[in-house]
Amino acid sequence: MLNWSLMRSTNILGTTYRFTNPYSIPTDRPLIIVTNHQSMYDIPPIIWYMRKHHPKFVSKKELGKGIPSVSFNLRHGGSVLIDRKDAKASLMEIGKLGAYIEKYKRTAVIFPEGTGSRDGHPKPFKPMGLKMLMKKAPSALIVPISINNSWKLVQFGKFPMGLGAKVSFDVHEPFENDGDFDGLLARAEAAVVSE
Repeated sequence: MLNWSLMRSTNILGTTYRFTNPYSIPTDRPLIIVTNHQSMYDIPPIIWYMRKHHPKFVSKKELGKGIPSVSFNLRHGGSVLIDRKDAKASLMEIGKLGAYIEKYKRTAVIFPEGTGSRDGHPKPFKPMGLKMLMKKAPSALIVPISINNSWKLVQFGKFPMGLGAKVSFDVHEPFENDGDFDGLLARAEAAVVSE
């Protein structure tokens, strides 16, 4: 309900959300959601619309403090907080998340670009985190999602917020983890940037 409320509060600014998922995604197996990143406003719709899949996030450690509801959720809701300056420790934390979703049939959400795009154009994917997730959760179904226009909410910074953004989420056809991590990464990236 928190994430639904966060979305609805931006409707005051004329923001609309469209989440298109034409696929029947199972709830009885782990998922790895791979998506581009444009702003903090990418997160509430993913949590709300994918709530049956119990999404957990790979997030930078700075978000674990300062924003009461979001920070608490990241610290205690099963997500992992990584220090982007310590690659080895970050990979270990991502590996733990992979093992967790494999064991409990949950969903990991990763933004392989790292930082959010400020203009809506995707940055190249960084491979290591996604490869670690795929290695530790070999039975996970990979679900690419393209996000558009959430960057417009923060195009002027945190204040003032942008008006009238039409934010869209397009789910692409999920595919199996066949162990070819480079091929899977390329396929996921191609699907995400296609829209």
